[in-house]
Amino acid sequence: MLLIQTYLFILGLTLGSFYNVVGLRVAAGESIVRPRSSCPGCGHVLGARELIPVLSYMMQKGKCRSCEARISPLYPIMELLTGILFVLSFRLLGFQLELLVALTLVSLLIIITVSDLRYMIISDKVLLFFLSLLVIERLFIPLTPWWDMLIGGAVGFGLLLLIAILSKGGMGGGDIKLYGVLGLVLGWKLVLVSFFLATLFGAVIGMFGMMVGKVQRGKHMPFGPFIALGVLVAYFYGTELLNWYFTFLI
Repeated sequence: MLLIQTYLFILGLTLGSFYNVVGLRVAAGESIVRPRSSCPGCGHVLGARELIPVLSYMMQKGKCRSCEARISPLYPIMELLTGILFVLSFRLLGFQLELLVALTLVSLLIIITVSDLRYMIISDKVLLFFLSLLVIERLFIPLTPWWDMLIGGAVGFGLLLLIAILSKGGMGGGDIKLYGVLGLVLGWKLVLVSFFLATLFGAVIGMFGMMVGKVQRGKHMPFGPFIALGVLVAYFYGTELLNWYFTFLI
């Protein structure tokens, strides 16, 4: 068990490093293959020792070895988070096919969080790739009933589209399409739970940010990270939350 968790953690760290590249480059319309990773300050091409997930950042004290420019902590944070979420997925689901869906979902959420934090963009190319992958997975690892994925996708897309229309642009197109994809994974009940949680987290963190002066009133915040947080809580604990909620209605 420990060996498997260690493997998943290392796999998550490694893929998290790649997801940083995907999230930053695809949203900017760049290739994920070329050019090689380099320092944005001086252009120094990173060697193998500078590309070790998390450890390289720690050994270099968060600075470029060439020009000593500060390196964004976003890189090691997302790498570490991917590793932790991979292990958490295994601990909560164990050896079952649904684990594959969970790891795919985590991968999507990490990528869109990176791109939304940096550019406030959720790439259509990323969504199309994961849409295809998740549809295939849900065909072989279906929800119960199987058509819940279809209703979930429609509800997720339709809900955010309705909010965007009523708020006259208060919801981004990337968020709308993302929720259409997420609905395929969650089903209609949990996609609603995830959206409620995402808005709750966004409101609480946004208010705290304004209190400490980190967020300006009326200024747009990237909603992707809150979606990711809400979706993960709903995916892993949504059924328990619904059961707990319904006990107050009986």
